[in-house]
Amino acid sequence: MNVFFEESGDFKTGSVLTQAGETFQVELPGGKRTKVRSRDVLLQFSAYDPAQMMLDAKEIAETIDLDFLWEVAGEEEFGFTDLGAEYFGHEPKPQEAAGLLLRLHAAPMYFYRKGKGRYKAAPEQSLKAALAGMEKKRQQAIVQEQYVQQMMDGTFPEAMKPLAVQLLCKPDKNGVEYKALSQACAALHTTPERFMVTTGAIESPLQLHLSRFLFEYFPKGADFPLRDIPLTLPELPEADVLAFSIDDVTTTEIDDAFSVSRLPNGNVKVGIHIAAPALGITSGDAVDAIARQRMATVYIPGDKITMLPDELIRVFTLGEDRKRPAVSLYATIRTEDAQVIATETCLETIRVHANLRHNDLESVVTEENLAQNAGEYPHKEDIGILWRWAQVLEKARMAKRESFGLKPVQVNHPDYNFYIHDGVVTIEQRMRTAPLDRIVAELMIFANSTWGRFMHEHGVPGIYRSQGSGNGWAARRLVRMQTHASPHQGLGVDQYSWCTSPLRRYADLVNQWQILACIRHGVTAPLSAPFKQKDADLFAIVSAFDATYTAYAEFQARMERYWCLRWLAQQDIRQVQAVVIRDEMTRLMDIPLTVALPAARSLGRGTRLTMDLLRMDEVDLSVEARMVAVSTVADDEDGELAEPDEIEA
Repeated sequence: MNVFFEESGDFKTGSVLTQAGETFQVELPGGKRTKVRSRDVLLQFSAYDPAQMMLDAKEIAETIDLDFLWEVAGEEEFGFTDLGAEYFGHEPKPQEAAGLLLRLHAAPMYFYRKGKGRYKAAPEQSLKAALAGMEKKRQQAIVQEQYVQQMMDGTFPEAMKPLAVQLLCKPDKNGVEYKALSQACAALHTTPERFMVTTGAIESPLQLHLSRFLFEYFPKGADFPLRDIPLTLPELPEADVLAFSIDDVTTTEIDDAFSVSRLPNGNVKVGIHIAAPALGITSGDAVDAIARQRMATVYIPGDKITMLPDELIRVFTLGEDRKRPAVSLYATIRTEDAQVIATETCLETIRVHANLRHNDLESVVTEENLAQNAGEYPHKEDIGILWRWAQVLEKARMAKRESFGLKPVQVNHPDYNFYIHDGVVTIEQRMRTAPLDRIVAELMIFANSTWGRFMHEHGVPGIYRSQGSGNGWAARRLVRMQTHASPHQGLGVDQYSWCTSPLRRYADLVNQWQILACIRHGVTAPLSAPFKQKDADLFAIVSAFDATYTAYAEFQARMERYWCLRWLAQQDIRQVQAVVIRDEMTRLMDIPLTVALPAARSLGRGTRLTMDLLRMDEVDLSVEARMVAVSTVADDEDGELAEPDEIEA
């Protein structure tokens, strides 16, 4: 006796050798033996070779018309042998019954399985939907194959170009376009990013990096919605000061300015004046919604995406010879030792006499000229006073830092300015130890620390940055954002809040609202401030700002890396000088480009070396280099290198 049975979802035939109760010992056509339960046996037959029977059944299955079979089946559940009699018009032969079963089993859209050998015809609407879906998949497969062929021929399909960035950032992995792109790139041994740039789907590596960032953080575009911005500013007293700002030549969001006034008793009063957009923006209004969504100005070499609309920036930026509202911090300084006697915070209007630019002054405002009172430049005497005070502030901070158990900080990294004109990049270096940089940094740190204490003393929360709490070296180095005052040990201050850049950082704008409440309401500020203690909304802002600001900084670093590679290519530089910064990581001496160099792992930090640049890739921003020679061996360093928070406000 022979049997046709089901085993592990597959249909087989074989010859029965023995039977023990409900179990058959069956020999398969290939000679293999297996045990088959009687309930799995679908047909029994004799005088027919099992192997031939299966071959005949498969041939019969291929000839059966599914549509006709579905019509014959009716609506009730049936057994395959019963349907066989209906379909063939006679009691089906073993090969016919088996062929019918194979056909039924292979057509789940037409027939639903209800048990072993039992099926039910699919309802008409369900069948039509399933067939339509199958036809759609067939058509998609055709389209996919066409896309793949075009890409294999070196052409990016025109129909896929509008989806190019989405395919890189947030693809529909079930979509024809993604499947075709993946298939083609795998066959061509390339990446989707590189393929798109090569074929012109994305016009350049620069556009690739920009598009990916904009897709994630500005999906509706970087332009501001067109809207009127009605502003009603309060009448404010005008300060009798001669204020000036110090910024890079490209700066348009001028947040801060300074003034120096001589007092009758010989002391001086230094004013730190901060633009006051919080007077024109209310927490929860339309402009606030835009600012809160963006969280900060995005800086890109040669460009930027501002946090606030240009119309509003023009109203509040501390531009030259303009009268603007400001939140001012005045510090009375004793002349003989440049110590702070008293501070005062007020809301007023100031007129900025001049917008001084680093590019114009950095060559003349040097430590040597300041020491000798040499050179001629605007606000020379005022800058001299600010420089003396900045040195005293820095010395006090370093002493405070040491009291926290930290080594003196070494500010020995340069700043780099990128200027882009018609695709050609110029990179200029300026040491962070330059007097103008140190003046601005120290006065901003002083203001941020003082206003942090100001909010704390008035009992209103703010957005603070702290460093030094926690166990272990790594935890102490970590800078945290929080809503209460605590030390920033790296900076050497008892508290530190960002308050001095409200035109370009949302955290500063929030803090300015809180400071305005303290100025206007004094001891009742906790009741009138926009954000109260343990305000869940303030916690949400802190979390969102921290994540977004970090992402923007990473994007800026990527774009600076891209323009560094462009600079090397434009200058046709293939051999460079570099310095080891840690482990195998090196940094070029002329531009802020880091390169991983395994050979440098054995060298000490600060070692200078020469290396050849073997390959630079503007798509994945990678660099391959080879060490040529060691120029100088590192000296021992007594201090610590400054972190970003420790040199910039």
